[in-house]
Amino acid sequence: MGMPITVEIVDPAVTQKHLDAVFAYFTSIEERFSVFKDTSEITKINKGQQIISKASADMKKIFRLCEETKQATQGYFDIVARDGSLNPSGIVKGWSIYQASELLKKNGMHHYYVEAGGDIQVSGSNADNKPWSIGIRNPFKHEEIVKIVYLVHQGIATSGTYLRGQHIYNPHDKTEVFSEVVSLSVIGPNIYEADRFATAAFAMGRKGIEFIEQLPGLEGYAIDKNGIATMTSNFDTYTKSYV
Repeated sequence: MGMPITVEIVDPAVTQKHLDAVFAYFTSIEERFSVFKDTSEITKINKGQQIISKASADMKKIFRLCEETKQATQGYFDIVARDGSLNPSGIVKGWSIYQASELLKKNGMHHYYVEAGGDIQVSGSNADNKPWSIGIRNPFKHEEIVKIVYLVHQGIATSGTYLRGQHIYNPHDKTEVFSEVVSLSVIGPNIYEADRFATAAFAMGRKGIEFIEQLPGLEGYAIDKNGIATMTSNFDTYTKSYV
């Protein structure tokens, strides 16, 4: 879906087959959910060539999760694009990364890093037997890291306009141009939870970090147009490497 994918597995028992299985899974997701492919299932639905009631089990599940997220975010998460088409990418990315990580776990892997388009799920420790260190980029100088977090079994997602422009919109005002907040990173118990709420929170503007503060198990780090960062109460617990 137009995103680079990185997988690192440090278990001694890892083989090429483990990596192949992950990338085969992501290929299947691409074939089903990419709005850029004329042959994908979501494109066929948008063109009226397939009805949702006859969709695949995964498609129906994603639509259900999208509706649950819409309700949980007061409508700030919505898969109806500006042109009226359905685009569930805002939930598919995190969900598919998490499913890929669960596939690795099912296949006996315990220490790994799975990243797609900047959203990350980690498990266990890295090659140095330490927590995985993840950098949050400076949205004004992309080569700089402004904060490092250390994760063991969590996911982290970042929403913003600094790389892809105005690709996120406020469902309550589809003409709004985001300018107050330029980057919002969310850490959650897994990448699915982090990603879906990061997308919605960014659409809320300055209220987004307050929304994340209220959600149990989630922490956030927002950077505004002036370069000022605001973080949730316990975000700093992830900035200390304890191994």
